[in-house]
Amino acid sequence: MNNENQDTGVAPADTDAQKVPAYSWYALGVLVVIYILNFVDRNIMSILAEDIKADLGIGDDDLGFLYGTAFGVFYALFGIPLGKLADSWHRIRLMTIGLALWSAMTALSGFAKSFTALSFARIGVGVGEATASPAAYSLISDWFPKRMRATALAIYSSGLYLGGGISLFIGGLIVERWNSIYPGGGPMGLAGWQAAFLAVGFPGLLLAMLVITLKEPVRGQADGIISEPVRDPFRGFLNELFAVIPPFTFIQAARHGAKAFLVNIVGAAVIAGTAYGLILITGNIPQWIALGVGYYAVFSWATSLRRRDPPTFALIWGSPAFLCTILGYGMVAFASYAVTFWASPYAIRVLGESPSIVGWWIGGPGAVGGFLGVIAGGRVADYLRERHPSGRLLVVMFGVVAPVIPLIVAFTTSSSLLFYFLNFLISLFASSALGAAAATSQDLVLPRMRGTATATFFLATTLVGLALGPYLAGQVSTATGSLSTGVLSLLIAAPIGMILLVAAYRLVPRAEETVIERAKDAGEVFAA
Repeated sequence: MNNENQDTGVAPADTDAQKVPAYSWYALGVLVVIYILNFVDRNIMSILAEDIKADLGIGDDDLGFLYGTAFGVFYALFGIPLGKLADSWHRIRLMTIGLALWSAMTALSGFAKSFTALSFARIGVGVGEATASPAAYSLISDWFPKRMRATALAIYSSGLYLGGGISLFIGGLIVERWNSIYPGGGPMGLAGWQAAFLAVGFPGLLLAMLVITLKEPVRGQADGIISEPVRDPFRGFLNELFAVIPPFTFIQAARHGAKAFLVNIVGAAVIAGTAYGLILITGNIPQWIALGVGYYAVFSWATSLRRRDPPTFALIWGSPAFLCTILGYGMVAFASYAVTFWASPYAIRVLGESPSIVGWWIGGPGAVGGFLGVIAGGRVADYLRERHPSGRLLVVMFGVVAPVIPLIVAFTTSSSLLFYFLNFLISLFASSALGAAAATSQDLVLPRMRGTATATFFLATTLVGLALGPYLAGQVSTATGSLSTGVLSLLIAAPIGMILLVAAYRLVPRAEETVIERAKDAGEVFAA
């Protein structure tokens, strides 16, 4: 039974100035814990990378694939149908199922004995984690009024940095202690890095029992645009799934006629040709096959969405303001994910530090810096939003340019102390952009579209940021023999990001003013 009509006391739009109920803050706290665990499970590979590389006999480009592409592509692809499900089904149940799945797959990573097995486990983690943010963003937008939305989303997003920091500390401690006690392998022949995966995977199964007790808020109440419950939510989910997962994509396109099928085939051919060319250049087959599948799936889904839900397409893919915002932030993610992953291997490999020391001095300050940055960035973004409709984007611009100098110095210094301090600054500056970018994307769509908008937002952070940033740094490192050169090569993202965000700054005010008008023009029907 759908509990969408349950009233949890969220203030409607016409009482925006009222105090946010205590339950909203409690629920937000639970979501933060979920997101912390999300990033512990996702990011622990960073501190384990050197051990995984040695045990499995793989290179830096393969490590970048495992951390970024194997996880990121499937996280992005399944985020689309799961985002649709978050727009139409019980969001709390969806998060509970996803949490249990990604926790189980993280634990299974601990039994991986090969690059292929670990790749499949990372894919499973990506699919499970794809449930979290579409549901969470939608819930937060119903628990908090617009005036506090960037702050609330920033608090939620702090879990990213807290989880990333905790993962390094826990992972470094476990792998060093385990390898010291069991130098030839412990029980069941497990190495330290495998024990670390097991240790962080199981707690999520316990947390799922708390998550299921949360109450489902009324969808759209905080904005005064209450959405009616969807009678058959899984039909929309399956439509999205078939629109994004090959080979169902060809069947879905064929149902809409010869022209739609031809467009799909041509798109697939162009993307396949590009992927083949990149394979010839780099020699990396898994990376470009996975990424090619990802980009083809997004193309197929977007063209299908245009036919199936014109209003949603118009406000997302048909909105230059929305696209410039998410791609501009995608450039922040492009460099940030690479630094997040490669900082620990760099300190261990180049600066000669031990995993436990690295876990403490990168994980701790990184978590604090990320937490302070995302909270401060969210508050400043809301402050600037009150003074200008595009004010939040100034914070995103800061997140693009401020980390550049610290990054250059950090990955060229021979001082461990300076390296740790500069990583703190990079985390502080880059994290400030997330809440502002997320809130802007939410403001540009209708409440019923927020899960889909969030999934699209994460396409930029994953298929542009996560799936490309860590891998390309590893590819350049493999080609040049210098991990420093690999990370510094990603600075090309800064000018691209600024161009996109300047365009977004000019486009957002008009786009936000005309959300309802453009939705109506595309065929949206509003309840009387």
